[in-house]
Amino acid sequence: MIEIEAQIRVAIRDAVNRESRKPFFWGGLKGFQQLDAIAQVLHEMVGPSAETAYFQQLIKQVDRALAHNRELADGLQEAHSWLRKIAACLRYPPRSYPDYDKVTSQQIAQEMETLLQQLRQQAQAGHYVLKTLYSAVDYRWNLYGQDLLYCYDIPGLPPDNLKIESLFNRLRCHQRRISGRKSTKELRDFGQYQVLFLAESQAALLELLQRVPQQDYRKHRPQLAQAEVPRQFLHRLHRDPGGTIQKLLDRYSQHQVVLTEHASRNTPTHTI
Repeated sequence: MIEIEAQIRVAIRDAVNRESRKPFFWGGLKGFQQLDAIAQVLHEMVGPSAETAYFQQLIKQVDRALAHNRELADGLQEAHSWLRKIAACLRYPPRSYPDYDKVTSQQIAQEMETLLQQLRQQAQAGHYVLKTLYSAVDYRWNLYGQDLLYCYDIPGLPPDNLKIESLFNRLRCHQRRISGRKSTKELRDFGQYQVLFLAESQAALLELLQRVPQQDYRKHRPQLAQAEVPRQFLHRLHRDPGGTIQKLLDRYSQHQVVLTEHASRNTPTHTI
């Protein structure tokens, strides 16, 4: 039960501290939505007050955080929807728009100017987050817009440099692995342990792998699986926050039932 309570606290801390540099996956907005889903599940929890006292106190703090940040989250949601409109105007990413090869730079420029006028009108009477978005988009469009438009007229010219950055990142990680320098974040996806073998054939590689004692493998394999549990929990939480918290509360309720039955069996009876 203590473990379940700790996991729910981890889920709440993760919601209020989520960060992201990706423009279509804003950490603050996603974190607010995650915290809102957790609050809905906690409000639906039923049971004796003595058994749910901890969660009743916890939901008060969650509701306070939601009420304090709801106006900001609404403004962020509105700005995010406009960011989506801008991406659709630019046909980004190209694979999502079948007409990408048919549009011209002149057409994109006209559509963007119209969209920026609409955004400016709404930003003047909207939330300050929307005003900040308009200021940033208008500044960058005036500064880099003409250079961006070349990708619509030159076949094969990508609208971004993400593939080049991805290639550079893989080369950098590979260089760190073979040089023994400080590990990067990406290396953690492969687990806590890595073994490098040098073999001339698959048969020789298999022979090297078979030299690992089974007793040592069975000893360290559960430890590796246990070390991956926190990361797997956050992965499930980000994909389905409400369902993940609901499963934890269901487990909590089942533990409460087991403890109640155990206490009733051990309670002495007195006969007159």
